Parts: sequence; structure tokens; C-alpha cells
Amino acid sequence: MTYADRVLDLARQVAKSQTEQVRKAAELLVTSLRADGVVNAFGSGHSEAIAMEIAGRAGGLVPSNRLTPRDLVLYGGQPPGVLTPELERDPAVARQIYDLAPVAPQDVFVLISSSGVNGTVVELARIVKDQGHPLIALTSVKHSTQMTSRHPSGSKLLDLADVVLDNGAPYGDALLELAGGGSYGAVSTITSALLAQMVVTEAVDELVAMGETPPIYLSANVAGGDEHNKALESRYAGRIRRGA
Repeated sequence: MTYADRVLDLARQVAKSQTEQVRKAAELLVTSLRADGVVNAFGSGHSEAIAMEIAGRAGGLVPSNRLTPRDLVLYGGQPPGVLTPELERDPAVARQIYDLAPVAPQDVFVLISSSGVNGTVVELARIVKDQGHPLIALTSVKHSTQMTSRHPSGSKLLDLADVVLDNGAPYGDALLELAGGGSYGAVSTITSALLAQMVVTEAVDELVAMGETPPIYLSANVAGGDEHNKALESRYAGRIRRGA
């Protein structure tokens, strides 16, 4: 089978197996949004791409924020040199990221990490739950359960979440085996993006069914897009940010 065949098969499996979890996650979003909450999505490394699927994109929810380790520089005044590949393993970073964000009690969090074991994401999950926020984890159950946590508590992201969305990625992420050992053709970004969009669209459908008008971005590259988006963003002034 080709890579495309394998990816499409896995995407279908994930979509089918995660239907109930998607519904539960969407309900958490709807509850938060109806209480004037914001969806805060965090991912580091390649998982940041999934946070970008949730926050600040065309066809997505206006009341949304993307949190990243880069916030330490953008909003915390730290030098760019702090942004090393190892930073995502430091639990202390999580408190700084949370404190820098414009978070309200009614906000919901989506934390994305395929491994779900690095110190920052696990500590952020702990803080989110300690603060009483609903927490959705988007992770690879297969990969995470074969890993040892890098957090001092021994916890993993999937241990702390109210809802766990399993992206179905194999241990090591890649789908295709090399004859001499190893694998290639990563998949977690594709299936995680699918799940992220399934949750958002399910939430939008629920809001519409309740007779509400969901706050949805138009593409900035269509006529009237900028005006539409700015009008909606003004409703959440001081609650959402659109940094680099």
C-alpha cells in the first residue's frame, strides 16, 4: 500500500472510532462558548500546527487562542534564545504560558501532544485542571502508553483530560517501515487536524441547532472577510490575541 492509502485508511478508522469522544469534546466547547468562554489551544513542535487548526483560521471559531512556548518571547519579554528544542520538556514553562494568556474561568482548553509525556504539556494540563477548566487532550494513545512520562509526577496528558481524542498514530508516528529498520511517513498531524476540525464543526452544528449564530471566521481573502472578522473580534476584545 502507498502512503496515501495507509493515511486514508487510518483517517477513516480514527473518524469512526472517535465519534463519541468528538461529541463529548464538542459539548465542552459549546458549554464554554455559550458562557462567553474562549477555546485555548496549546501545542509545541509539530503539534502547534493543530493549535493553528483550532485558533484563528478561516472557517473556525473567533473566540479562540493559540498558546505556544513562543509566548514567553512575544508576551513575556524573554529573549529569543530561550526557545530551544528542549524547552517543551521543562515543566516550569507551563505556569508562565498560562499566566501570560488572557484566560477566564469559563474557558476550555485543548492540549495537543502526540506523545503526551513532555513536561510542559503535562504541567499545563495539571494547571488547567487545578484552575477548574474543562480539558480536551488530543494525543496518540498507542505512542503515549509506550512512553515514560517526562514530568516529575509520572502523569501523562491522557491521564489528566476530561476527554481524550486518539489520533491513532503508531509509536514513533511514521507509517512506513524501512527494510533496514526505522520508519518514515509521519501521520499524526493529518489525523489530529481531522479530529480538531471534527470537534469544531460538531460544536458549530450544535450551536446552530440551538438557534444560535456561531462566531465563525471568514477567509481574509474573500470580499468582506476583513470587515466580518474585525466585527466579531471586537466582541472578544482583551480575550483573544493574534500574535505571530
